Amino acid sequence: YTNDGALILFSLSVIATSRFQFSLLRHFPGFFLWVSEFKLVARFFCQLHYPLPLRLELPVFARFASPVPFNLPVLAVSGLEQRKPKLGRKNMGWITVTIRIVCLFTLLWSVNGIGVNWGTQASHLLPPDTVVRMLRENGIQKVKLFDADYGILKALGKTGIEVMVGIPNDMLASVGGSMKAAEKWVAKNVSEHISSNNVNIRYVAVGNEPFLETYNGSYLHITLPALSNIQSALIKAGIGSQVKVTVPLNADVYASSNTYPSGGDFRTDIFDPMLKIVKFLNDSNSPFTVNIYPFISLYTDSNFPVEYAFFDGNATPLNDGGTLYYNMFDANLDTLAHALQKNGFGNLPIIVGEIGWPTDGDRNANIEYARRFNQGFMSHISGGKGTPMRPVPIDAYLFSLIDEDEKSIDPGNFERHWGIFYFDGQVKYPLNLGTTNSGALIPAKGVQYLERKWCVMKPSAPLDDPQVAQSVSYACGLADCTSLGYGTSCGNLDARGNISYAFNSYFQKNNQLEKACEFPNVSVITKTDPTPTVGNCKFPIMIQPYYESAGRRFGCGQMPLPLVSVLLLLLLTVVQL
Repeated sequence: YTNDGALILFSLSVIATSRFQFSLLRHFPGFFLWVSEFKLVARFFCQLHYPLPLRLELPVFARFASPVPFNLPVLAVSGLEQRKPKLGRKNMGWITVTIRIVCLFTLLWSVNGIGVNWGTQASHLLPPDTVVRMLRENGIQKVKLFDADYGILKALGKTGIEVMVGIPNDMLASVGGSMKAAEKWVAKNVSEHISSNNVNIRYVAVGNEPFLETYNGSYLHITLPALSNIQSALIKAGIGSQVKVTVPLNADVYASSNTYPSGGDFRTDIFDPMLKIVKFLNDSNSPFTVNIYPFISLYTDSNFPVEYAFFDGNATPLNDGGTLYYNMFDANLDTLAHALQKNGFGNLPIIVGEIGWPTDGDRNANIEYARRFNQGFMSHISGGKGTPMRPVPIDAYLFSLIDEDEKSIDPGNFERHWGIFYFDGQVKYPLNLGTTNSGALIPAKGVQYLERKWCVMKPSAPLDDPQVAQSVSYACGLADCTSLGYGTSCGNLDARGNISYAFNSYFQKNNQLEKACEFPNVSVITKTDPTPTVGNCKFPIMIQPYYESAGRRFGCGQMPLPLVSVLLLLLLTVVQL
């Protein structure tokens, strides 16, 4: 080694960071074939000298094909034997410092590859500070939001976590129809948080899957104006180079004419609007964001080959002119890559905005499948080799972080169970993201729960009581019964168990108020846990409600003092009248 050689290692580590990758990919796509190899060599080099919590599978080195264009020490790997290069005492100090810097950059790269979607459609939300602490303890460095919630963005301040803020679909008409509205939105939800709270906002997601076929073209002609206005507002605010716009799109915006990835192109009914958006993204140096869900394919098509949804390599491969696809994700992403290339945008960067697997609400939505899929995906992308059409590191966000009990179940009961954590921030299943020392997820800490009591069916109440059916229908309509049914976690409950689950769901959602367990002569409050001793079914205890405006928690039956005062004042006014 020489000082010059060490400096080259450091310089190349800088080049390998995501911000340089983003611009270089557009002009030199072949560059990443070499950079990804450098990354793996550098990471392995770091492991020899300074063990870091990095996950690396040694067989990946067998894929090296092109020579690294500078001299590296020979790293001999035979079984468990590792041989360190010999260094002279003269250069040891400089080399040691350089190694540490190189290791830092490669660590940042490995962590920066996976993000999570943080949704808030839940009746009881964890405090933002609790969630942000959980993100940091799990080494998650990127988060995608569906709006621009002030409390969440404030909690993300000064953490360095990369943020994608969202503009909901119902705001597209406003920001797309008025430049002033777009500038106001950017000033309030982006500029202010960057300048006053040091939030690391990198993207604005303009809309969320606005071209879904189920929307019947409602947002077809307003998405691009909204995209353009927000981009102009970012530039005017002086943050256009730091914050980029994108549009998270469902994978249904493209299709294949021959069932193979090579036949990929954009849907004919939205071809022109899609091409305009793609051109805009390309011209503004912004990425194309796509949501890919192999689970949905399995859910909607009974003939879909189950193994093709996973990454184990057990499926019969799809042969696309000699290119073999062993899983749906690669085939789907390359269908998009072919569509972009076919229309002259083959170098446009792609972000996978959502990918994941639900754990309940359907026979194929379970803990084991979710663990198998998400762990398989993490292993699949960890080597940075990408897909056949895009052999580059994949930028992706898992969907999702936490379960949300108020999501619409129109697509299916599984919609409320996408989280890798339960509603209370507790771990669902073993999952190694490669970002923690233990290789395991770390649950939320300091979570406060309501009292340990449940609402169940009264033992003396007969099943044929006419009040039972009405009460269950009422409870499930206003709470969450998506864990009941064929193939679900609580699908093996008997009739009384199903009724008790419905009652308790309503009771917990309403903060265990006594009136929430007053189903006429058929319900009772108990302190005996009705959760079955066998299986995955749980009768949960709800977490204490969190009132963001008050900035602290209030237990069951408690309210912020100003709110109590207002209610008393109204009551006195009514009495006087």
